[in-house]
Amino acid sequence: MNELFDQVTVGKLELRNRLVMSPMTRSRSTGGLVTDLTAEYYAQRAGAGLIITEGTQPSVIGQGYTDTPGLHSPEQAAAWRKVTDAVHDRGGSIFVQLMHSGRVGHPVLYPDGALPVGPSAVPSGEGLYTPDGLLDHPAPRPMTQADIEQTVEDFVSAARYAMEAGFDGVELHGANGYLLHQFLCGSANRRTDGYGGSVANRIRFAVEVVRAVADAIGAERVGLRISPANPSNGIREQDSAALYPALLRALSDYSLAYVHIMEFNREITRLVRAAWPGTLVLNPQGGTAELARAAVREGLADAVALGKLWLANPDLPERIKAGGPYNAADPASFYGGDHRGYTDYPTMR
Repeated sequence: MNELFDQVTVGKLELRNRLVMSPMTRSRSTGGLVTDLTAEYYAQRAGAGLIITEGTQPSVIGQGYTDTPGLHSPEQAAAWRKVTDAVHDRGGSIFVQLMHSGRVGHPVLYPDGALPVGPSAVPSGEGLYTPDGLLDHPAPRPMTQADIEQTVEDFVSAARYAMEAGFDGVELHGANGYLLHQFLCGSANRRTDGYGGSVANRIRFAVEVVRAVADAIGAERVGLRISPANPSNGIREQDSAALYPALLRALSDYSLAYVHIMEFNREITRLVRAAWPGTLVLNPQGGTAELARAAVREGLADAVALGKLWLANPDLPERIKAGGPYNAADPASFYGGDHRGYTDYPTMR
């Protein structure tokens, strides 16, 4: 029986425990650059078996929120190097999450005021929060074949920058209603070409991105996040039980570091577990330490990702071993701001 504090292999890494820090947007970057405060934040949490960073845009048009970091320039890679060095100095391991937001974006985020892009001209139905209020997401510009090829290359370029920045690997964000997820979902993807319609066509873009990045930096350095049946950002899946096993079968010849499920449906989680032969990271619905422990003991997951618990408890492994107590996360400081609600959560000692 596996336990939370047993070692586990992820790619070529031997993690010291099975506790993963889930990616969480914090919106504290400046001009697309992470700061010294970011390095302190992640270093405080280096006791995780693996840290997965906040979503990081692989291109200018990939940005979906204000004050989020990028990884598409040498300057951004150099800024991230301070983070990876700080985590490694404390014995931790860290992957960067590469997140192209697709239609979940707005012209105010881009220097040229361009429309966000997506598989089809279908708006999310939601909006961007800004200091000036909520701005509705516009209908995105449907991506051309040239756009698709460029976006694949953008992911590859960002992954190479990640290696320059000292990351142990990258996680490709195929969940939560962002670009890869938009292509997977028939309600957002109404294309009539080879990227739309059937399940085989809708998984094609995600498969191309994963394979291209794996070919560029090594499959053992690449993870993929999915969120079957997740309705975030206007997604309405109708065929999750068929879609995700098909996606993972198409990637089964690549020995990826892991697949990471943000759970919304336990039945589909079991289907994914059966379909994926490699390491599975589960962000269990409910997000408690008890649910995480149960998922590992049951063999449903090889490692477990937690979010708010890591946000508010930089010494989470020690607190789980002690049975608590746990700091409560402050929602008012989740996004934006300074060190308050970011690097000032107390440890047990």
